[in-house]
Amino acid sequence: MEHEFPLLVTIVLGLVLAFALGFIASKLNLPPLVGYLVAGILVGPHTPGVAVDAHLAHELSEIGVILLMFGVGLHFSTADLLAVRNIAIPGAVGQIVVATAIGTVIAMAWGWTLGAGLVFGLSLSVASTVVLLKALDERNLVSTANGRIAVGWLIVEDLAMVLALVMLPAVAGMLGGKVAADAADTSLILTLAITLGKVVIFGAVILIFGPRVVPWLLSQTARTGSHELFTLSVLAVALGIAFGSALIFDVSFALGAFCAGLVLARSELSHRAAEESLPLQNAFAVLFFVAVGMLFDPTVLIRAPLEVVGVLLIIIVGKTLAAFAIVLILGYPISTGILVSASLAQIGEFSFILAGLGMTLGLLPAEGRDLILAGALLSITLNPLTFKAVRPLTRWINAALGLLARGEPARRARLAALDLKLQAARREAQAGANLGLQPAQLMSKFPVFADLNAEQRAELLTLFKPRSAAPGERVIRAGDIGTEMFFISSGAVEVSIGDKKIHLGAGDFFGEMALLTGGRRTADVTAIDYCLFLIVTKEEFDKFIARYPELRQRLDEVAEQRAEMNKRQTADGH
Repeated sequence: MEHEFPLLVTIVLGLVLAFALGFIASKLNLPPLVGYLVAGILVGPHTPGVAVDAHLAHELSEIGVILLMFGVGLHFSTADLLAVRNIAIPGAVGQIVVATAIGTVIAMAWGWTLGAGLVFGLSLSVASTVVLLKALDERNLVSTANGRIAVGWLIVEDLAMVLALVMLPAVAGMLGGKVAADAADTSLILTLAITLGKVVIFGAVILIFGPRVVPWLLSQTARTGSHELFTLSVLAVALGIAFGSALIFDVSFALGAFCAGLVLARSELSHRAAEESLPLQNAFAVLFFVAVGMLFDPTVLIRAPLEVVGVLLIIIVGKTLAAFAIVLILGYPISTGILVSASLAQIGEFSFILAGLGMTLGLLPAEGRDLILAGALLSITLNPLTFKAVRPLTRWINAALGLLARGEPARRARLAALDLKLQAARREAQAGANLGLQPAQLMSKFPVFADLNAEQRAELLTLFKPRSAAPGERVIRAGDIGTEMFFISSGAVEVSIGDKKIHLGAGDFFGEMALLTGGRRTADVTAIDYCLFLIVTKEEFDKFIARYPELRQRLDEVAEQRAEMNKRQTADGH
């Protein structure tokens, strides 16, 4: 069967096994990524049983790389990075240099070349953003100052790895690897200049034409009202720019896809694009990790146990100690240093991409790839235990190491100042960039909020989330239980109450009775143009009201008025 339909067998076996083992890993409180990698090992050529087509799996994994990098670009937050730049940029760069140096020295001690050592060290220096975000989310740390620092740190690492992916082919010949045919007779400086020149031209084309063409194209597609066409347009942009950038400008698929995400992130359609592309992105990302697992030879655990332990020590001890020291040197608290260190105590997707490129360029031996994969599997598996040790380790260091704890008040004050800066940036992003709704406009459209002070209004606005709707899409259906309220940022909707039709546009709101009474919807609401909304759910709103009970009486009065008005409009419609 596998010989008759190799592509089908590769996809089916990969996804089914990944689901089964990912589910088991999740039940064992491990990241599902561990299950995906093990699934690849089971269907790979190094284990007995059914072996899927490794070449097809590699090509499918390339699509996974493109969509992963597209997602990184799409969710790239310039505001967050700028807010934590004073610690994230020097911290990440310093930690990458230290980890790469350690990896290179150890690899050369094993008898490897300098090029192999550099690729090996770089692969061990960068942590998995996917694993980090999941770990922070499970512990409600994403929005904290320490969580933002960790995420910003990994964004810098990701950007550094994108640069490494661009530069590595240019310097491969000097490092003892394969030399591209057009670079065989060219000096290193000229090769680097040509590579950077292509990247600059590509970046200029993307920055000049991308923001003009891509949002317009997606907007026109959205106005057709076809979900399939819009999803297809997002994939066409991601894959088309990635492939075109490699074909025309000779840059990597990864860089092209990242830039495609950056271009789309500036568009009002970015939230919907992320929503529509996420299922395919997740599916192909799973196939990427399965394909990586297929490359792993489990016998390395028996053949080179000491080397595997060495790799694990670099990832869990070497990187974390370097990051901890850098955080303290930069003047931030022990708690920040330990959380960042725990976040970096694993490696993931960029490590696999770098290892694959190193193999392709003839720099990294197969043994190096196997050690990197072993380090990834073990470090990701152990990462939940690392995070569990964060709080007790923080308490122990504060209690036992008085010299380190002596400067804690000043370091905590520095973190508190950064936290205030992050909160201000978040409020500004919500008020301005998040679909353009200003707090004053929100309050003027819903006078019940007039009694809130500025701090309460800013807090309320952070509860609103973006949503979109295509022309003809039913946003609210009469008779459904209301769970959310909508503010229209752009576009228009038609509200149908009996035979009466009401048109609402930008700045208007609807569905407010869901917040006030939680009753059933009394009208149908249909988008008549491509719409962007800000919504707030009843659950989040109730939590907000619970903190400010003085608003309850005013809300009850508004609910009664609205209910009476809706009854009159329904009667008039009949």
